[in-house]
Amino acid sequence: MYSLHTLKPGPNSKRKHRRIGRGHGSGRGKTAGRGTKGQKARSGGRGGLKRLGMKRMLLQQPKVRGFKSIHPKPESVNIGTVAGCITVGTMVTPKSLAAAGLIPHARNGAKILGGGSCTKQLTFKDVEVSAGAKAKIEQAGGTIIARDASS
Repeated sequence: MYSLHTLKPGPNSKRKHRRIGRGHGSGRGKTAGRGTKGQKARSGGRGGLKRLGMKRMLLQQPKVRGFKSIHPKPESVNIGTVAGCITVGTMVTPKSLAAAGLIPHARNGAKILGGGSCTKQLTFKDVEVSAGAKAKIEQAGGTIIARDASS
């Protein structure tokens, strides 16, 4: 039966405390494992060492290369892709492009690029259009309604 006075620690669960600075025979005598002289060898002299390795830590950190602009860029989509997915008579806006799954979202607007061909008469509103795409849209008989300066 266990009682408070019969409890004992398990075997090998307690290590013997090493006595530091108690003579050469102890294995940790004289300088007591602190080396010779210097800030770390003194008692109470380690406070200023916290920032000693700061430069080394900074140099070891991976660097983030490049530049990320704070100005959002419009989502881009080719005119050939738009012509293949949008039906004639539909107003092509950033929201309609996002609804069709051609761009992930309409937050930053959309830009139509000149890749592919377009034979449909499409109306584009509130989108940016590259010079090549503008030529293909006008050649197919489509129109581009410019974005309002106020919005």
